[in-house]
Amino acid sequence: MAKLWGGRFSKLTDALVDDFNSSIRFDARMYAQDIQGSQAHAEMLGRQGIIPKEDAQLIVKTLGEIKADIEAGKVEFMIDAEDIHMNIETILIERIGDVGKRLHTGRSRNDQVALDIRLYLRDEIDNLVLDAEKIKQALLLVAEKNLDTIMPGYTHLQKAQPITLAHHLMAYYEMFKRDKERLLDCRKRLNSMPLGSGALAGTTYPLDRNFVAEKLGFESITVNSLDGVSDRDFVCELAFDLSALMMHLSRLAEEIILWSSHEFSFIELDDAYSTGSSIMPQKKNPDVAELARGKTGRVFGSLMGLLTVMKGLPLAYNKDMQEDKEQIFDAVDTVKMCLPVFANMLTTMTVKRDAMLKGAKGGFTNATDVADYLVKNGLPFRDAHAVVGRMVAYCIEKDTVIDALSMEEFLTFSPLFKEDIYEAISLETCVNQRKLIGGPAIETMRKVIENYKNEN
Repeated sequence: MAKLWGGRFSKLTDALVDDFNSSIRFDARMYAQDIQGSQAHAEMLGRQGIIPKEDAQLIVKTLGEIKADIEAGKVEFMIDAEDIHMNIETILIERIGDVGKRLHTGRSRNDQVALDIRLYLRDEIDNLVLDAEKIKQALLLVAEKNLDTIMPGYTHLQKAQPITLAHHLMAYYEMFKRDKERLLDCRKRLNSMPLGSGALAGTTYPLDRNFVAEKLGFESITVNSLDGVSDRDFVCELAFDLSALMMHLSRLAEEIILWSSHEFSFIELDDAYSTGSSIMPQKKNPDVAELARGKTGRVFGSLMGLLTVMKGLPLAYNKDMQEDKEQIFDAVDTVKMCLPVFANMLTTMTVKRDAMLKGAKGGFTNATDVADYLVKNGLPFRDAHAVVGRMVAYCIEKDTVIDALSMEEFLTFSPLFKEDIYEAISLETCVNQRKLIGGPAIETMRKVIENYKNEN
C-alpha cells in the first residue's frame, strides 16, 4: 500500500523494510490513547477554525466508532501501515475520505507518539500504584497478626538481635511505600502535554495547546518543542522506579525462599502458591518467589536498554526512540504480573511462630542486652562489650547459652550481675524495651501499623 508520507518517493519500501520498520506489533496497545489524543486534537482544530467544525465533529465521531470496532475485534492492523498512529489514520481515511486527511493538520507523528506514550504510561502508573498498594496492604495484614511473633534479626545473614516478624515485614512496607511515592512523582513529571511541538519546531497554525492539555487531563504543556518530541526521561524514570520496586520484591522473595526451606522452617507457603517436582514427591517449591526474583533481572534489563538507547541521540527525534516502547511495556507488564500474585502468596502463608522463637533463642541474639545491662549498672560500654564477648566464648565452649548460666557463673565474669539479669535478657524484654520509634516493641509497632491503616 502507498504510505501516507510517500509523496516524495518513487517506489514502495521493501517488504523486509516494512517489517523491520513497523512497530504495530507492540504499539497497538496504545490504540485507546492514540484515539483519545486525536479526538482532542480534532476538536481543537475545529474550535480554532483551522478545519471546519463539522469535519472535526465527524472525525471525533468516527474515531470513537473505530475504537469500538477495535475493542470488538473487528479491526486488523496492517504491518505496512507501520504503527498504531498511521493504522488508525488510514482506517479513518478509508471511512470518511478527504475529511479524515484533515486530522493530521498541525501535528507530526513525533509529537503524536510523545503524547500517546505519556497518556499510556500515565494510565499504567495509576494501575501500578494500585498494585503497589495491594502489596503494602498484604504486609500490613500479616504484620498486624504477628506483632508478638519473635524471630531472629540478622546482619551478614548471621543472627544478630531478636525482633518481631511484624517489625521485619514493616521494613518492606517502608520500601514499597517509597516505591509508590516514586511512581506518583514520576506521574507528575510525565503529565506535561507535548502535542503542538510538531516534528521539532512547533507549527504556524494557531493551535490551542492549553485546550488540548485540559481536555486530556495534563497539568501543563511542554515549553520547548525540541524537548517535547525527544524527551524520554519519564520513560527511563519509570523504568528505574519499577527496577527499584522489583529489587525490593526480590529481596523479600529471597527471604521467603530461605524461610520456607527445611533449614529455616519459619513459614510454610500455601499449596495454591507452591509447586511440586516431577520426580521428587516430597518437594514443595516456592516458585512464585523464585520467579519474582528472576523477573527482577528482566526489569533491570529494560532500564539499561532504555538508557543505552537514549545516551547518544542528538536532538530531536530519532527512529531509535521507537525502541523505548518494547522495553517499558515489558517492564510494566512484568511488575503488574508479579505484584498481585506475590501479595496473595504473603497473605496465605502460614507463620511457624515456635520455629521463629526457637531461631531467636539461638545465636546469642540477646548478647547486646547483656552488655547494656552492665552499662546501666555502671560499666563503660567497651568494657561491657569485652565481658560479654568472653561470656559468649565460654558458652560456646560449654555448648550452652547465656540465659542458662547460673548466677555463680555470671558473677565469675562481673560482680555487677544480679538476679534481675534473667528478666533483663529474656527475648520478650529484649524486644519490648526497644520502644523508640523505629524499634520492634509491640506497642511501637502497633502504633505504626495503626497510623498506616488510618492513612489508607
